[in-house]
Amino acid sequence: MSPRIHLPTGWVTFVFTDIEGSTRLAQLLGPDYRPLLREHRRLLRRTVAATEGAELLTEGDSFFLAFADASAALTACLTAQRALISHDWPTPDATPRVRMGLHTGWAEPRDGEYASPEVHRAARIAAAAHGGQVLCSAATVHHADPMPGGASLLDLGLYRLRGFDDRERLFQLIAPGLERQFPRPRTAEAAAHNLPTQVSSFVGRQAEWAELRRLVESSRLVTVLGAGGTGKTRLAVELAADLVESHPDGVWFVDIATVADPGLVAFAVADVLGLRPEPGRPMVDTLVEYAAARRMLVLLDTCDAQPAASAEAISRLLAGGVGVRVLATSRESFGLPGEVVWRIPPLSVDPPVAGGESDAVALLLDRATAARGGRRPDPVESADLRRVVRRLDGVPLAIELAAARLRVLSVGQLAERLDDVLGTLDAGRDSLEPSASERHRTMQATLTWSYRTLNPRAARLLRWLAVFAGPVDLSTVEWLLEDDQLDPLSVLVDKSMVLAEPDVGGSTYRMLDPIRAYAARRLAAAGEEQAARNRHVAWSAHALRRLRLGPDGRPVTLSLYALDPLVGELRAALRWCATGGSAQAGLALASGLDQWWRERGLAWKGRHWLSRLYDRTVETGESIPDAELAAAYHMHSLHAGADGEFAEELRYSQRAEAVARQVSNAGLLARVLAGRAAPLVDLGQFAEAEQVCREVIDWAHRQDVVGDALFAVFSLAELLWRRGALDEAAELLGAARPVEAGRPSERGRRTVDMLLGLVALARGDLIAAHEHLLVALRSRMAHGFHRRACDTLEAIAVRCAAGADPLTAARLFGAARATRAALRSAPGIYGEYFARWQAQVRETLGDVTFDGAYGEGAGWGMEEAAAVALGVEHPDLAAGSTRFAAGVAQPTIASPLGPATAHPDHA
Repeated sequence: MSPRIHLPTGWVTFVFTDIEGSTRLAQLLGPDYRPLLREHRRLLRRTVAATEGAELLTEGDSFFLAFADASAALTACLTAQRALISHDWPTPDATPRVRMGLHTGWAEPRDGEYASPEVHRAARIAAAAHGGQVLCSAATVHHADPMPGGASLLDLGLYRLRGFDDRERLFQLIAPGLERQFPRPRTAEAAAHNLPTQVSSFVGRQAEWAELRRLVESSRLVTVLGAGGTGKTRLAVELAADLVESHPDGVWFVDIATVADPGLVAFAVADVLGLRPEPGRPMVDTLVEYAAARRMLVLLDTCDAQPAASAEAISRLLAGGVGVRVLATSRESFGLPGEVVWRIPPLSVDPPVAGGESDAVALLLDRATAARGGRRPDPVESADLRRVVRRLDGVPLAIELAAARLRVLSVGQLAERLDDVLGTLDAGRDSLEPSASERHRTMQATLTWSYRTLNPRAARLLRWLAVFAGPVDLSTVEWLLEDDQLDPLSVLVDKSMVLAEPDVGGSTYRMLDPIRAYAARRLAAAGEEQAARNRHVAWSAHALRRLRLGPDGRPVTLSLYALDPLVGELRAALRWCATGGSAQAGLALASGLDQWWRERGLAWKGRHWLSRLYDRTVETGESIPDAELAAAYHMHSLHAGADGEFAEELRYSQRAEAVARQVSNAGLLARVLAGRAAPLVDLGQFAEAEQVCREVIDWAHRQDVVGDALFAVFSLAELLWRRGALDEAAELLGAARPVEAGRPSERGRRTVDMLLGLVALARGDLIAAHEHLLVALRSRMAHGFHRRACDTLEAIAVRCAAGADPLTAARLFGAARATRAALRSAPGIYGEYFARWQAQVRETLGDVTFDGAYGEGAGWGMEEAAAVALGVEHPDLAAGSTRFAAGVAQPTIASPLGPATAHPDHA
């Protein structure tokens, strides 16, 4: 430096400048770099001279300047940047990008130089800047008055400069002609990350958080897969925040959803890392070079927005540096070597074994409390809260949106409105085509974000799968569309629109409820709903037929358990039949659920669906064959009787008979006539009922359709037992046994054994009663006839009471009555008999002991009660049994119905 240059003293503003990427620029230009460097120096010196700054040092591409006036220093930097930008450089790649840093502090020159920490602070500020950017300290801002014309300063916040313990507030010079958007300053942060700040609490997911952390710590690339709204980003950010300390070079969040062009993915990652493009060099190479020697975690969010470009960037990053780890969120995997794919499950809707609420309910409670201004939902709303989260399949975004609805609805009202999931959750919000920033504003938007990436075959399959209410296997999917659907199904699974659930018997596939609701809307909009839902009705009928046949195609004993997993599909098919499809097809499906509805305590639902189907025939004018209508009326009568609606039972019984008599089908008429006694019994007209049964049985014998009149046989046996005609009842039941065994729809109920057990009890034969009743109970439980199993449990309770085990009897009475209450079932013709035995057991034990044992049994489930009943000791094993003692008469029991009777024969 020339000694003639005057160095300012006092409050001095120091300026450092250099060319960003100068080494790379020199390599690119070769011999042409020196003329460019000379031109760069000329432009800067002309600026310095115009503003009376002192040039202390020029070395390579760097300048060290001092100004007595902070405003002049800022003016010099502004003018220099504009000169550099406007200059006519040989090529765009040859344009030098100069970074500048300013700091003002008290300094005095000695021997032509400054020995002050303020100089080092200015140098560090310049090092934090990017090419084309001017940064200054708060001290410079304080002394810069006035500002250069048209210029302003943007507060970038507090940063820790390398080599300094305190934090410096940095400002960026803003002015027309200058670039404004830059990455974050290059500073030494104590905890290097840019993770988004969350405004709400993180609820649940402890098990998933721990599992994902284990994977991230053991694998360099982990991809979190899931449908839109399942909470991928939130979980990944929460986990990443906990990993900051273990990654000394930072944890960096990059939102790929905001990247509009595949070629800009590497630029988005580089921008977050504070990297700028280097002349003549691909951005990805700059990125890889930067990452090579660093230990950092990169969180790439919503990679499905640019899957191929994201995969390329990830592959290059991981290949370039062993210290780099990538945690990605996406709706589809990349297929890269070493990729660990982890599918995020929905929030748990089942309460933990240890007690408390499920994660899904906990989230809804938390967000509902916030939506209601801090007022938590009332405890009485707990059942409705659980209904809501189950209906939403535990999808976090759906739960968040549902909580917002609780500002105007009660939880019960919300639960009732969720048949229209999307309409309820998105109420009051626009559902336009989603932008990147608004894709989670509504369920419609977040699902459209995925749907528009599907090819035509996958989109069609998604729409058609909306007709299913639950999981389906591959053969069912192919049955629906009559085509090989493996390819489009694979696309839907890969894009997390359909969940694949592997099992030893083969994978099943299902959609979360919000996705199903969205797909159903698309199905209707595409004009395909009629065809798809009619096809689903046909499949439901096919599935019902298949359940009644064995592998050899022969009929098998009906098991209601086989119907349980199919009920959701049948309900969906019935809903369509009652609203937009065929009532005749609906009545056929209803007949398949006939016994299931009554045995599950849902006879009222059967009546509801039948009434809707009748209304549908009126609405459309569809003609129903008389045979099918008579069967429907007969079924309706049985449902009404199970519900205690005796007038309705009689009315539909009469309708069924009237229609059946118009059909030349003796079997149908026998089945309908066999039901005539039921309403008479329910109305207490026992003699009339017995007469009807005898007439029907005689007629069925003449028509050779006695099997179809089996219900009349059982009704007559019950009536004979009731009035003590035990021999006739036993003879009737003995003849009915082979008939029952030959009818697959009825043999699982083992009604013959149940009634023979009651006959044996009335005779005082505990051994025969025990054997018959346990056979009946075992079969009824094995085949899912729960309502009828309650009758058998109470009969076994009578057997225990008669066998001097009143405690077990009281427990079984309690279990049977509790289950009846849950099933809305009455004991019917057996009611008075069971009640009298129960009263005797109470008298034997005393009120306190009886109530304790009864309450214990009432707390058992059906399976536990059945296990206790089946474990009752056989009378032959009881102490003092005379079963095989020669010449010893059978014991008698005191019956509350009348005098005891002994009988040597077994029914």
